[in-house]
Amino acid sequence: MQNYHRLDEIQKDLYDHKVTCRELVSHYLQNIEKHKHLNAFLEVYGEEALKKANAIDKKIKDNKAGKLAGLIFGIKDLLCYQNHKVSGGSKILESFESLFSATAVQRLLDEDAIVIGRQNCDEFGMGSTNENSAYGLVKNGADESKVPGGSSGGSAVAVQMDMCQISLGTDTGGSVRQPASFCGVIGLKPTYSRISRWGLLAYASSFDTIGIFSKSISDNERILEIMAGKDDRDATSSAEKVKTSTEHSGKWKIAVLREASNPEGLQAEVKESLDQTLSLLETGGHSVEEVDFPLMDYVLPTYYILTTAEASTNLSRYDGAHFGHRSSETTNLESMYKLSRTEGFGDEVRRRIMLGTFVLSADYYDAYFTKAQKARKRIIDATNKVLNKYDFILIPTAGTTAFTIGKHEGDPLAMYMSDVMTVQASVSGIPAISIPMSEDKDGMPIGMQIMSKAFDEQKLFAISKQLLNEQ
Repeated sequence: MQNYHRLDEIQKDLYDHKVTCRELVSHYLQNIEKHKHLNAFLEVYGEEALKKANAIDKKIKDNKAGKLAGLIFGIKDLLCYQNHKVSGGSKILESFESLFSATAVQRLLDEDAIVIGRQNCDEFGMGSTNENSAYGLVKNGADESKVPGGSSGGSAVAVQMDMCQISLGTDTGGSVRQPASFCGVIGLKPTYSRISRWGLLAYASSFDTIGIFSKSISDNERILEIMAGKDDRDATSSAEKVKTSTEHSGKWKIAVLREASNPEGLQAEVKESLDQTLSLLETGGHSVEEVDFPLMDYVLPTYYILTTAEASTNLSRYDGAHFGHRSSETTNLESMYKLSRTEGFGDEVRRRIMLGTFVLSADYYDAYFTKAQKARKRIIDATNKVLNKYDFILIPTAGTTAFTIGKHEGDPLAMYMSDVMTVQASVSGIPAISIPMSEDKDGMPIGMQIMSKAFDEQKLFAISKQLLNEQ
C-alpha cells in the first residue's frame, strides 16, 4: 500500500472503493511491527482498531461516516483514552487506566478517526531527546544512532515511518516542534488555550499545549479545526473560532531575530537552510528583515524556572496514596511518600521537581519565581511588539540536526539548551509550526520554525503551504 501524504487522498480512495479502513489499519500495523525496534509505541491497539475499521467501512458504504473516516492516529502517552493505560512514560503510573478520554482525543473519535496506539515519550514530557522514558529510548527512523527529539519523540517517529497518518503530541517548550524538525515531519504548537487540556497529564499548566504531527499542512489544519474550541471541563480553553486558511496573494513581512539567526553553536547547514528559506520568501516578493530581540537570553531561564515550579506542584499528586506506584518497603506515612516517589520517578523528573520546589520555597520565591513571572510578561510584550509590525517571526526550530544518542547524558544543561529556539513561543503562548525545509550532509532533516500572533494559525498554514509548495 502507498504511503499516503494527505487524508483527502485516503478518503478519495476509500469512497472510490480502492481501499478499505481495515486495509489501512492492517498497513499501519505491519509498519509498526516492522519498525518496533525504534520503540515509538508503548502499546498497540491492533484488534480494537481493526474492529473499529470494520464498523467505519460499513458507515462509508451507508454514506454515514464522519469527517475523519480513514484517519488512523496515535496518541502520546500523556493523553487519556478511556479504559486504556496512560503512564506519562513513567513507572509511577505503570498500571494506571484512564476512566475517560481527553477532549482532544474524543473529538477525533467522534468524527470516526481510529486510535492505533499509545506512543513513547520522555517521562511526563520532561526532556528533549526521548531518552528519559521509563520504557526505553526512542530511535530516529532516519538514523537509528540519533535521537528523535523530545519529549514527543515516539509520536514524531510514528508519522516519520508511516506507522500512522497523524499523531497527537504535547508541547510545553518545544516538545512537538523540535522532534518534528529532527524527524522531518510537520509539527504544530497551537495557541495556548486553543485546544482543551482536559485529559492531558499536566507538566506545566500555563504552558502545556496539545500539538499535531502530520505529513501535510492540510491534515494539520483539518485536525486543528476539529479539536479546537471551548470545553466546559477546561476553564482555560478558548471559544475563539478557527479560521480557514485561504490562498494568499499579498505580501508578508517576516522578522528574523538576530539573536537566533546566528547564535553560538548553530550548525552551519542549519544556517544555510535558514538563508535559503529567507531567499525563497524574498524571491516570492515578501519582505524579510532582521530585528533585535534583546530579551532572548532571558527566555530559557524564565521557562525553566516557571515550568519546574508548576511541575513540582502538578506532580505532587503522585504520592503513593491516591493512585499510581506505592513502594512495598514503606514503614510509615513519610517513608511511603519518599520511597514511592523515589522509586516511581526517573532522574530528570526528580531533578525538575527539586528545582521547582526550591524556586517556590519561602526564602527564594521572590528571588526566582516572582522575577520569572515579571520576565515572562516582558517577553510576551516584546514578542507581541514584533508581531504587531510583522506577520511572522521565522527562525530555525533547532540549532542542530538530531544528535547522537547519549551525547548529553550526564549533562542536563546541554540538553536544556536544545530548547533555546522553541521556548519563546511557549513562554508567549503564541502558535508556532515547524516545517521540514532541507537536510544536512548526512541526510538528517532540518526544520524551520514560524511564529505568528495568537490565534493566527491560519496564517501559519498559508505561509507553510507556500514554502512547501503544497496545493
